[in-house]
Amino acid sequence: MGKPTGFKEFPRKTATERAPELRILDWNEFNEKIPAEDLKKQGARCMDCGIPFCHTGDLMAGMAAGCPLHNLIPEWNDLVYHDQWRDALDRLHKTNNFPEFTGRVCPAPCEGSCTLGIHDPPVAIKTIEKSIVDRGFAEGWIKPVQPHSRTGKKVAIVGSGPAGLAAAAQLNQAGHLVTVFERADRIGGLLMYGIPNMKLEKDLVERRINLLADEGITFKTNTEIGKDISAKELMSQFDAVVLAVGSTAPNDFFAKTPGRQLKGIHFAMEFLHANTKSLLDSHLKDGKYISAKGKHVVVIGGGDTGNDCLGTSLRHGCQSLVNFEVVPQSPNERAANNPWPQWPKVFRTDYGHAEAAKVFDYTKNPNKTLQHDPREYAIQTPEFLGDADGNLRAIKTVQLDWSKPDAEKKTPFSVVPNSEKEWPAQLCFLALGFRGPEQTIADQLGLEKDARSNFKADYGKYATNIPGVFAAGDCRRGQSLVVWAINEGREAARECDRYLMGKTGLP
Repeated sequence: MGKPTGFKEFPRKTATERAPELRILDWNEFNEKIPAEDLKKQGARCMDCGIPFCHTGDLMAGMAAGCPLHNLIPEWNDLVYHDQWRDALDRLHKTNNFPEFTGRVCPAPCEGSCTLGIHDPPVAIKTIEKSIVDRGFAEGWIKPVQPHSRTGKKVAIVGSGPAGLAAAAQLNQAGHLVTVFERADRIGGLLMYGIPNMKLEKDLVERRINLLADEGITFKTNTEIGKDISAKELMSQFDAVVLAVGSTAPNDFFAKTPGRQLKGIHFAMEFLHANTKSLLDSHLKDGKYISAKGKHVVVIGGGDTGNDCLGTSLRHGCQSLVNFEVVPQSPNERAANNPWPQWPKVFRTDYGHAEAAKVFDYTKNPNKTLQHDPREYAIQTPEFLGDADGNLRAIKTVQLDWSKPDAEKKTPFSVVPNSEKEWPAQLCFLALGFRGPEQTIADQLGLEKDARSNFKADYGKYATNIPGVFAAGDCRRGQSLVVWAINEGREAARECDRYLMGKTGLP
């Protein structure tokens, strides 16, 4: 696909980002558009590799290798190279209901499995994907598509994140009458309230939701199943139910840590959800959010959510900012035990890290091993310290040595002697992942759960132990990527359609 010698002629190029010191002054998307001619060259880099791994979607070493949506990546790379954008959009939508979301927030396991990435920087797949769908909207190519006929069957979707929306879109096109229930005041789940505006602007989410509504899907907000409507009552009103409620019960590994009860310690999603709601409701004028303005902030947890806390705190105008990670820093290149096409576990700098490094001079910190970076690695928090009024004032840490396991404590690391340190902190955000879905619906219906408290339903089948009730996305598989959520929503819709009609034409 693409130009046979393109990968030798053109270097990798992705969209440029607005300068960190400027973009933290607003909440707008930080990526700029890339010229069409440059995109054609990026499409030309797709190297006709014979057996492309980019769209396989396998699990290797517990992580995605290739795209779980099985996007037809070599095909639309070739179409972009040949300037056939409308056809490229059709190929993109063939497997992905929401490429404007995945093109912005997916970590791109497709690029981690790109054959070119064995010896050169991989094809800029994510940049091309985003550009195709953005052009599709700009040209007016993406319009509501009504189903050819209606079956009369009614399906309830509980949860409006990427899994729920994907299931709703597919089942609606199959002709069923679909109603999506969302307990928040806006549709979108984590797309709306879990991902900050600068990474995914909310008018893009609302644009797709309006499109789905025009196609015939009914959306009901401020309605919590299990509370406003019982789960059994919902079943009596619909022919089938798809549960896509996500994994929203946060991990709290510090529950027994001294000082955990201090004011100023919050789960990351408390911070991010309230900030986005206030931003959308009043542009932060209502004060109904946790403000980091003028405060020393510590973020514990090094994933995407922790990074989003960094970016949000900077836009508030925090006084200082540091990010703790319990594990050592990843290598700059693949380790020997992390071969292609596995997801490359290498050091990355995301937008929040770059912004923090620009705003604060971390080179003045003599303990830093890596200059210009807010992250502290191999660090553990044994205590939160408070003032006389019960407010967080500092965090006590110790350094860890991962090369020396502690046999007595049965940990894969040992504490470095005399490494105690106090960090000033009036706010601490815990970005430690999630332990599973909330259990109200499961308890009301008597759903079987797996060992991790997720709703039990086999992958590929998605049927729970209750006939007519299906589960998809994070509530079934555990916290995962947006592409896995869309994959499961699409496939659960297929099995739900088969249950309702005895057969299915959905992919």
